[in-house]
Amino acid sequence: MSTGMGIWIDVAQADRALPVFGLHPVERLRRGIKQWLPPDDPVILSGRTQTAAWPGARLDDSSEPLGMRLRQALQQHGTLVVLDGNTVIDPRLIRYLHGADRVLVAQRGEGAACVAALRLTRESAAFIAADAASLAQVAAQLLAAGHAALLDDATFPAYIDKLRRTVAYWLFAVNDAKSRYTVERRLFLDNYKGSTDLLTAYVYPPLVWQAVRLCTRCRIHPNAVTLFSILLTAAAVPLFATAHWLAGFLCAYAMSVLDSVDGKLARLTLTDSKLGDVLDHGLDLVHPPFWYWAWGHGLLLDGAHPSVTDWALWLNVCYVLDRLVLGVARFRLKHALHSSTRLDERVRSIIARRNINMTLVALAVALGIGPVGLIAVALWQGMTVLWHAWRTLWLGWLSPLQDRQRITRTS
Repeated sequence: MSTGMGIWIDVAQADRALPVFGLHPVERLRRGIKQWLPPDDPVILSGRTQTAAWPGARLDDSSEPLGMRLRQALQQHGTLVVLDGNTVIDPRLIRYLHGADRVLVAQRGEGAACVAALRLTRESAAFIAADAASLAQVAAQLLAAGHAALLDDATFPAYIDKLRRTVAYWLFAVNDAKSRYTVERRLFLDNYKGSTDLLTAYVYPPLVWQAVRLCTRCRIHPNAVTLFSILLTAAAVPLFATAHWLAGFLCAYAMSVLDSVDGKLARLTLTDSKLGDVLDHGLDLVHPPFWYWAWGHGLLLDGAHPSVTDWALWLNVCYVLDRLVLGVARFRLKHALHSSTRLDERVRSIIARRNINMTLVALAVALGIGPVGLIAVALWQGMTVLWHAWRTLWLGWLSPLQDRQRITRTS
């Protein structure tokens, strides 16, 4: 008899499940669980199926009703996180239920569209009807008996630091092509950062949406997208430096779009990795100074005054100072500065960052006033450093104690 916390998944309907972003729901569950589930905690796939697979999982191919199978599993294994292998379930929710200390029901939807995920104990078996046909029915029975508590969204840790935003947990039924499209669209939008620049927020999403769908259909790994982004980033440097502006900015904007694609592709297909994270964020941090230097050199070749290279140097100095200030802010606040308040989120959309900077310079070059664009960007980068320094000082040390505590709690 197992004494650990197990994961019980009903796969009786898995043969009819539709893939979401190219992943079968059971495979999506496996990827979401494997990185944190203790090796001694069993995974039980219950129900007859031809398609569900999970290396190392225990198989229960009984054809009995769900209620009977679940009751038997609880009596044998004790405490279980109970999931439906035919639904899309947030890995955060599974981990939360796994770490809970009481009988819980997480539920979304109504009527035939109602789906549930549960944390049950051996005692829960007595409240489950043997002929229960779905986890929604089991949840209703447990709630009606007062044996389970409904998970309150307000108590769920919904803040995602990487996205700098709060996102309610996902629990979706995918019954047909229409509902699959709706779910994929919802997951895609939920994986956008809460504070980002204007291009990423308003211009790129249609392009990124199509690129992510194409990558999932062609089974392209996120790291392959990142590597292609690195090649485009490197190619832009000599193009900028030799004043081949059109080709340079085409590479730059393509890289900028792909920079949104790889992260979302990784999160939506649950293929994010430490290597991918290092490649993606490392590229974001390292490449701007090379582009900024190349802009100055290219403008010099175009006949600009020699002082244009001084402005490029100033831009790089301010960029480095800005990254240092933001690092101090994260260390002090324990979260990204731009997720601190609504003001900081809004300002993030226009401050001097790569997409804003290259758009200003691209417009200036197109209008024949490239040096003016570079000077404007350098000044804007300097103002950005001062703004971030002030916000870090205020939020980290000078603001009233209760405000700092509020910021910490929201993170």
